[in-house]
Amino acid sequence: MKVLVTGAAGFIGSHTAERLHQMGHEVLALDNFSPYYEVHLKALNAKSLEKVGIKIHKVDLRYDELKEVIDQDISFVFHFAAQPGISQSSSFEDYLSNNFIATQRLLDLFESFQQKPFFVNIATSSIYGLYATMTEDEAPKPASWYGVTKLAAEQLVLAYSRRGLLQGTSLRLYSVYGPRERPDKLYTRLIDCGLNGKPFPLYEGSEKHLRSFTYVQDIVDGIVRVIGNETVCDGEIFNLGTEEENTTATGIATVEEILGTKIQIAHKPARPGDQSRTKANIDKARRLLQYHPKTSLKEGLEAQVKWFKEEFTNTGH
Repeated sequence: MKVLVTGAAGFIGSHTAERLHQMGHEVLALDNFSPYYEVHLKALNAKSLEKVGIKIHKVDLRYDELKEVIDQDISFVFHFAAQPGISQSSSFEDYLSNNFIATQRLLDLFESFQQKPFFVNIATSSIYGLYATMTEDEAPKPASWYGVTKLAAEQLVLAYSRRGLLQGTSLRLYSVYGPRERPDKLYTRLIDCGLNGKPFPLYEGSEKHLRSFTYVQDIVDGIVRVIGNETVCDGEIFNLGTEEENTTATGIATVEEILGTKIQIAHKPARPGDQSRTKANIDKARRLLQYHPKTSLKEGLEAQVKWFKEEFTNTGH
């Protein structure tokens, strides 16, 4: 089966592309190699995919002619491409164009296909707002431009499903970490600071924030379970993550334990729109997709530290 993965040079997208390839699928991989963070890190991910036979095509979903690169024989779409995170350097236009307009252009293209692919939208717990502890049926209250535009994109996909234009689902992911995590995210930054003696920027109050930190391979397990479950997934939203909660302070202490070093802390003002608590309610995914994340925080962080040392110890990162 031929599948499309957008944002394939990114953190979770690259792992999902690899898994799909391992499952025997032909993967068409796209990424615009955005400079949101260092492009050479995305190039490292792309190189890892090339080693297993997956070539990433450089395409900007907002502007490029998509018919020239996306075949009509695509059976599944895994749509990761987005303007990520909560960043004061990103404008509302960045979030709107990358998260909503790009999604609309993809959906418009697939509507014209005779054989329409099943569309898997990759969403986020940020859709819920400051306290992401709810079920999929409860009203979301996003508190960031990221959350607002990801909710809009999700509802656009589901609108296509409701109107019978194509089949699709949306997966809300919770606090994913592991090898290839972005450099601006918590654990890659913590590991970098611990190994290289840099001060770690800790936003006011964030040490008490609770998170469902979920190992990336556990997330990928849930994502690929959509295949074969199209009927139960069509038009539905699923939370994917671990039910185990840990504070940021616990995360810092765990990294320090693995590294055997104390991390310097640089205190910063609180970030507007940052979530105070995420706890994944995965009853629906467990029941309908047989989804069971199993990796402990320490196990996942040990794998991430190993990856960081292998990739960056001798590269001057």
